[in-house]
Amino acid sequence: MRKRKATKIVRGSHAIDGAGVHLTRVLGNQTMYDFDPFLMLDGFDSTNPEDYIKGFPFHPHRGIETVTYLVSGSMEHQDSMGNKGVISDGDCQWMTAGNGIIHQEMPSASERMLGAQLWVNLPKKDKMADPAYGDLHAKDIPVVQEDGAVVRVLSGSYKETKGYFVPKYVDVTYIDFELAPDREFTFEGTPNDETLFVYLLDGTLAVNDTLDDFEKKGAAVLFKPSTESAEDRDEVVFKAGEDGARLILLSGKPLKEPIAWGGPIVMNTREELMKAFDELDDGTFIKHAR
Repeated sequence: MRKRKATKIVRGSHAIDGAGVHLTRVLGNQTMYDFDPFLMLDGFDSTNPEDYIKGFPFHPHRGIETVTYLVSGSMEHQDSMGNKGVISDGDCQWMTAGNGIIHQEMPSASERMLGAQLWVNLPKKDKMADPAYGDLHAKDIPVVQEDGAVVRVLSGSYKETKGYFVPKYVDVTYIDFELAPDREFTFEGTPNDETLFVYLLDGTLAVNDTLDDFEKKGAAVLFKPSTESAEDRDEVVFKAGEDGARLILLSGKPLKEPIAWGGPIVMNTREELMKAFDELDDGTFIKHAR
């Protein structure tokens, strides 16, 4: 079978966001078209609560979905719809900001805070959809045990196993791979018309043709298919280093729409973006009932 080739490697850089949270900014404004429909990816990995305890106090979002996945740690959330809850080890929160939401995410001190937040762009026709949550608890996420690999299927499918969550607006495959040292892995792939990349949460990973050039944690690797046909499914091959690897694989069909991005709001035109900020100023940003 044909293989996708690793054509772009983005090595995350240190950033501070929220009220002083130290994180690794991997995807952002410079990568949004190459990784379409994925806008932003922040990774976090710390054993020092001072790196993240100040959290992300109340802030707005519109036009996107945020997907927060915790391998380990704990985080409380609240929002303008009256929701309040906690996600912890192995949990994921899939939030549709839609036409507008104001929320906060406040991590708790943990032995290790390890995970990632992904922003998925919403199609133009769905940017003003009603806000919603999809909570994925670790106990509900399907787990496939294989020789030297543990595969957790959050959304999409792996072989015959379907993910727990079914995205409503962008059909995203989100899979967590935990690989033993030196384990070589072949993923049979998603349709070739989808953008596919992996993000290395921990350990080291080889992704080139010879599987001998290892990337360290904090790297995102984009794989280009041999064709762009939805009928074809190229393989993706990678190999864990001597200490193993923990990575997430993400795939989704690109929207191929214009992007107007301003901070926590992502629309299609500058006029829509300015309208959103005007509504924040005049108190009409929230469209749903409190």
